[in-house]
Amino acid sequence: MLLAIDVGNTNIVGGVFKDAQVLSTFRIQTVPSRTEDEYAVIFGTVLANRGIACNSIDRVILSSVVPPLTSTIAGMAKELFRVEPMVLGPALYPYLPVKVIAPAEMGTDLVANAVAAFERVRGACIVVDFGTALTFTALDASGKIRGVAIAPGLGSAVADLSRDTAQLPRVPLECPASVLGKNTVQAIQAGIVYGYIGMVEHLVQRMTREMAEEVKVVATGGLCRVVSPHTKIFNVVEPNLTLYGLEAIARIIRNTERIGG
Repeated sequence: MLLAIDVGNTNIVGGVFKDAQVLSTFRIQTVPSRTEDEYAVIFGTVLANRGIACNSIDRVILSSVVPPLTSTIAGMAKELFRVEPMVLGPALYPYLPVKVIAPAEMGTDLVANAVAAFERVRGACIVVDFGTALTFTALDASGKIRGVAIAPGLGSAVADLSRDTAQLPRVPLECPASVLGKNTVQAIQAGIVYGYIGMVEHLVQRMTREMAEEVKVVATGGLCRVVSPHTKIFNVVEPNLTLYGLEAIARIIRNTERIGG
């Protein structure tokens, strides 16, 4: 079985796959100061709670946008599962079905998103990832990444608003019934959620216009379900798209090695 690990700024998300089918997913808090041993205990416990033995994991692929944790999680995987993890990075990009621009700068999670979305829609697409940052990754029909737009994520916006204002509380990220908030909580929710819906729709429209081709729009990320029910802009909604992208990349690289061998 394959374990795909996506190390993000807020959460580390994992997915166990067998024959390209996801068996289980999990999400734990990202804590850069934790050691390999601490993460080994956490991963081992989470998997055991799902009935998955560590010795049943024979492949691991890792994406990380938190540099201090990349070697920590890779080392944990090597010790816990007794396999050399595949760490997604520029060395693997030439083997992928998408063409990556600025390979030294682009987050590996965006590359995994691009691979998964391109594999699903088989054509031009825009991936909107509702993570710690809100990212838009555009691919043309040939699989070339045309460009990326990045904005603060919904959670970041709520946290910053609460932190930088004396009388505004941190509120749950929910879509209120009306954009006309009747109290402070509803007012913040209306401004953040409906405001982000407008931003997403506008940026997707601008990207589509600049690309000058018909595109499918794919939503992913932990907070995509806050926005997706309230707009018709998305053709596909898959919160775990990054994990599916990592699984696809691991499969592609494995097939490449078999052919090469």
